[in-house]
Amino acid sequence: MKLCRIRTADGIVPAAVDAEGRLRSLEGHIGDFTCDSIAYGGLAPLEALELADLPLLDETDYAPILADIRRIFGIGLNYSDHAKESGLPIPEQPILFMKMCPASGANDAVVIPKGSEKTDWEVELGVVIGRRAQHVSVEKALDCVAGYCVVNDVSERAFQIEMGGQWVKGKSCDSFAPVGPWLVTPEEVPDPQALDLFLDLNGERVQTGSTSKMIFSVAEIISHLSRFLTLEPGDLISTGTPPGVGMGMKPPRYLQPGDEMRLGVQGLGEQRQLARAWEA
Repeated sequence: MKLCRIRTADGIVPAAVDAEGRLRSLEGHIGDFTCDSIAYGGLAPLEALELADLPLLDETDYAPILADIRRIFGIGLNYSDHAKESGLPIPEQPILFMKMCPASGANDAVVIPKGSEKTDWEVELGVVIGRRAQHVSVEKALDCVAGYCVVNDVSERAFQIEMGGQWVKGKSCDSFAPVGPWLVTPEEVPDPQALDLFLDLNGERVQTGSTSKMIFSVAEIISHLSRFLTLEPGDLISTGTPPGVGMGMKPPRYLQPGDEMRLGVQGLGEQRQLARAWEA
């Protein structure tokens, strides 16, 4: 299923995408998509619904895919060609960082932070955890997945690289985690390592990639992280970006107010964001 949360005049409505790509209200069938409601197969009863019989929604203002995404984990330099364009060695183990900002909707504006000159884009495959993962094997890791989504891992490179400490400073500014539009359940993604990704900036294709080029697969990432911390339902992992980020261009190119990003992952929908200047 392709599930989402839609902002309406009466509040956020849980919805599903039908076979014709139309949004169908799930009100009365689930209260909301939350860490608890997606956990341990909690979405399974929705599979029995006949979507064509459910009310249509006219609105398309996507809210974040969960009301309460628990934590956002990022994996750095997970495509060898992106590591090369960044001038950094290919990692021997997954590089972990945190995004401490709340998730935003798929088409919400990206705010260029105050004082920023190096705000960058990164299309990524997102993985939402649906059951506790602690010391899980690679072979069983995908059993812990509730669904997949598109993430734009927006990054401020000066904050991230030039100001000391960990990457979290450049990854956590307000609006730096557009997520969605949909949470796509695993039966629609039989192989997460066979998905194409893209990002267009002002109509120009700047990122093109495939999850087949990931250094560490989704299963390997989940297994690795579960050695050091317990992954819980509602955790989101952003699994890395292919080449074509602004930092890797010659000369580097960064977001300016008014720029438009359009990005997507095969089968998981598309995002569109306008960049705007910070305002007090």
